[in-house]
Amino acid sequence: MIHEPLPLGVTRDRTHRAVVSCVMISSERYGGGSIVICDYDPTWPAMFEQERTRLHSTLGSVVITIEHVGSTAVPGLAAKPIIDLLVGVRDLTEARSRCIEPLQGLGYTYLAHYESWLSDEMLFRKGMPGPWTHHVHMMELSSPRWEEFVLIRDYLRRHPEIAAAYANLKRALALVFDDDIAGFRNAKRPFLQAVLAKARAG
Repeated sequence: MIHEPLPLGVTRDRTHRAVVSCVMISSERYGGGSIVICDYDPTWPAMFEQERTRLHSTLGSVVITIEHVGSTAVPGLAAKPIIDLLVGVRDLTEARSRCIEPLQGLGYTYLAHYESWLSDEMLFRKGMPGPWTHHVHMMELSSPRWEEFVLIRDYLRRHPEIAAAYANLKRALALVFDDDIAGFRNAKRPFLQAVLAKARAG
């Protein structure tokens, strides 16, 4: 049986039903207090470039490429002030054995529990317990999530009116969810799923 590609954060269970697996983490709190959505900061790209240089220098040949993703990668888009770095590696098993300790040396915490629902990604967070400043999403370039991150970013870059609607949604949700980052993330997911579908449709 051939299935259509699934949106960001959605997987299939053993009976091939689509399930939003991220709801497994249901009580996570935002580091540093209430969720704050900031106006776009033109220094975010430079912050990404600085961190990309550090990661390349520290991780060396394990890394193939590093992309700036998430809302801080979209010019003009309001966002949580967290730089998301999409780190492509040749082999995730190799990365698990070679990257955790060096990233800890750069101030990152390895969030291993996320792999219960993101099995093809290693997630690292800088700034714990808060405020969080950077996320590293490490995966192989063949991972479906790699494509999803890039498609959503590029679509929002090309469609400022959609990016503006997304900013308004995030500001409203931040007021509702306070420091409940899991609830905030789940509530904005339908919007991102719709963006991903539009991006795939061309």
